[in-house]
Amino acid sequence: MEKIASPHDKLFREIWSDIAAAKDFLANYLPAGILKLIDLNSLEIKKDTFIEKELEDYFADILYRVNLAGDTGYIYLLFEHKSWEEKWIHLQLLSYMLKIWQLHRKQGKGDKLPIIIPLVLYHGRQRWGVDVRFLECFYGPTEILSEYIPDFRYILYDLSRYSDEEIRGAVIPKVALLLFKYVFDPDFRNRLPYIFSLMRDLSHPKTGLQYLETLLRYLFSTLEDIDLLEIKGMVEKEITEEQGGFIMTLAEKLRNEGKEQGMQQGMQQGAKKLLCRLIARRFPVNLEDVQPIFTDLTAEQMEELGVRLFEAESLDDIKKWADEMRKK
Repeated sequence: MEKIASPHDKLFREIWSDIAAAKDFLANYLPAGILKLIDLNSLEIKKDTFIEKELEDYFADILYRVNLAGDTGYIYLLFEHKSWEEKWIHLQLLSYMLKIWQLHRKQGKGDKLPIIIPLVLYHGRQRWGVDVRFLECFYGPTEILSEYIPDFRYILYDLSRYSDEEIRGAVIPKVALLLFKYVFDPDFRNRLPYIFSLMRDLSHPKTGLQYLETLLRYLFSTLEDIDLLEIKGMVEKEITEEQGGFIMTLAEKLRNEGKEQGMQQGMQQGAKKLLCRLIARRFPVNLEDVQPIFTDLTAEQMEELGVRLFEAESLDDIKKWADEMRKK
């Protein structure tokens, strides 16, 4: 079955972009002292990512705005979905916190900076071993010179440290956390019946099907040599026979999506090759210099560029039009 890009990222975004699921997670896992200061009913998503493109395969993030002790505050949740810990996590968090403060300043919100509470969710194979305090990253007489060193700590959720009983909350965030906890476990398949059984408690059938599709998409994208009949049997036993039958329909849907995605990629590659040749003939440039122009453009956008090609007086005109299309 066709793999989808960044399945961990996709599941994380689908669950933690749901305000009800986000509130439930924070209510169950934020320290009690922080919970007393924030109004979870004010929680809203402000920005879905600060992650650089080259790091998207390893991290996902969401920024929430919340009323904190009567003022605006932010909760920044960074999800590390590679299978090993990030030694320099503090530098990443600090760079994203700076971006959040800069965004806040641009919006002209007061003459002081808001508090940002950084959270890290981790589900790697080994336990997290990086100290949560930034000061521990420095060498030298840090205690004496602490006034001159930026310091903060993040709240860590290392799923390997939680037993199944300690993973609390509503059904959907709990299911997602258990999937993340066991996805790298060789015994993952044997954990699935219990995880599926939790979904019996979903009160709304339509919501249950929606999240079952999310869960199954994740499984199809992370499990090698997945046995559809095996998964179907688990769902029929642990949830309902009706939802077991839904699996085969979904599997066919995913196959068709994979074929359609392949066709789209083929169209893009064909359009890109043709345009590169046309441009190289029109202007004295190498094909290698032309190819980067079309990065992140759709087949339709490349077709539009082809129509405008003969209006161009130089390669710079084509680069400018391509940049304009990317910004749309």
